[in-house]
Amino acid sequence: MASDSDQSHDRQGVVACFATLAAAAVLLAQPATGPQLTAFHSDVDDSQQPYGLYVPKSLAPGKRYPLVISLHEEDSNHRLNLRRIFGVVSRTGEIDTDNMRNFPPVRDVDYLIATPYARGTMGYRGIAEKDVYDVLADVERRFPVDEDRVYLTGISMGGGGALWLALTRPGLWAAVAPVCPAPIPAAEELAGNALNLPIRLFHGDLDPIVSVDSSRAWHRRFLDLAVPADYIEYPGVRHNAWDQAYRGGAIFDWFSKFRRDRFPQRVRFTTRSYRYDSAYWVRIDGLTPGTPASIDAVWTGKTTLEVDTQNVDAFTVSLEQLPDAPVAVTIDGVPLRVKAAAALSFIKTATRWREGFYTPPAKQPGAEGPIAEAVAARQIYVYGSGGAPSPADFEARRQRAETAAAWSTVRRKLSLALAVKPDTAVTEADIESADLVLFGTAETNSAIARFASRMPLALSSAAADYGLLFIAPLGKHYALVNSGLPWWAGADDADRGGYPLAPPQFRLLSTFGDYVLFKGSLANVVAEGRFDQNWKVPADAAPKIRDSGTVTIH
Repeated sequence: MASDSDQSHDRQGVVACFATLAAAAVLLAQPATGPQLTAFHSDVDDSQQPYGLYVPKSLAPGKRYPLVISLHEEDSNHRLNLRRIFGVVSRTGEIDTDNMRNFPPVRDVDYLIATPYARGTMGYRGIAEKDVYDVLADVERRFPVDEDRVYLTGISMGGGGALWLALTRPGLWAAVAPVCPAPIPAAEELAGNALNLPIRLFHGDLDPIVSVDSSRAWHRRFLDLAVPADYIEYPGVRHNAWDQAYRGGAIFDWFSKFRRDRFPQRVRFTTRSYRYDSAYWVRIDGLTPGTPASIDAVWTGKTTLEVDTQNVDAFTVSLEQLPDAPVAVTIDGVPLRVKAAAALSFIKTATRWREGFYTPPAKQPGAEGPIAEAVAARQIYVYGSGGAPSPADFEARRQRAETAAAWSTVRRKLSLALAVKPDTAVTEADIESADLVLFGTAETNSAIARFASRMPLALSSAAADYGLLFIAPLGKHYALVNSGLPWWAGADDADRGGYPLAPPQFRLLSTFGDYVLFKGSLANVVAEGRFDQNWKVPADAAPKIRDSGTVTIH
């Protein structure tokens, strides 16, 4: 039998062992500091998507840290961008390795920094935009981020992306610094959304890639709308203004001046989509997708609110920051007196505004279009096996779907792999988890046949010289149906424009509304536009479609 002293000695040994293991566990749990590479899981294509990360050496429990999201330029990546934001100038012949072993010594800053790869060169709309927000969520999950000190910057393509993300969700960011931003279509009308968002623009006056006139125009536009924006122009500098803007980590000194104001006195917000429906303490609950809806709300006194709207059917204001007292609200010049509440919701009737909750029509958040929404997240390309096709016909169907899903080009390889399946392989899980891009007609594709009753349009299987493309809601997701000629037939001749840095498929799809019918080529469009609020063809467009003799309107 062991003596008391032996048992005591054993207990001390066990305690010491546990203490050692606990200390080791704490060390293992501490994240590495400094520059590094990491990844998040993307549900777009079940892949691990990389991003650059900087963790400050000062990282300590109980402290919350500011975060900078930095977006890279075209033909670049997250690794180089993490160097650039510290002011590290790339040298001729310098090798960009897949790790951080050659990361030069830089100023240690008390910031978390994340540099999304966002698939490569594809702009920051659609899937790439989703990637940025997935990176933000991943960093917030892993580290103690101060949500009132989240900053955004980017260069060239990334500068345009920074403007787009800032103007569509202004209440998320504390300050934004676009550097020689490449223009993004449809961003200009949102400039007033930055009323409470500090912005600093940078550009070189000899930039041969993105004209300096673009940033000058943005600055004037912001100032005309009372946006707190300033502009730094570098004489004699070409398309590398970031070398000056980020020199010595100076951008962090500018960011440090700002915190997000969650409850500014005035909110001004414009949107065309439920996807971007809110800013600060204001949310637009009812609009017509595709039509600019604007709200301008200002507290003129402690409990007096004036609201002006345009093309808004309903909205909600949060009152969490106010004392528990009745509020006097004036909407479009008409006064209403309402009771105190955590939030107030208003709907527009045929004659007046009143308190109440809005029930959206068939077009609503998550089911509003346009066509590009069907290829902005997880998507599966489905070709048909019906109609007893010959082996050659079946292979042609498969190749059409493969062509649509191949977003990379010879020059620009994207970190993106989109699924392609025959209709017979589509599962219930696919329908629940993804948007479906369906090729063919109800006669040739069983997936189209299955959902035919929900489709607003159908092309006759005998219409050999027509192409029809339309989007329709399908439960939690969308169906994008392409019948007849592929949607890209004659695209070069049509020259529809679009964002030049986006992949060709997304660039073209983003130029459509909810539907397009063409004959022979996209250069010969019969009808195109948006469905109405009930996902029906508008009355003024129906005759053009019917006169083609090829389309059934449901």
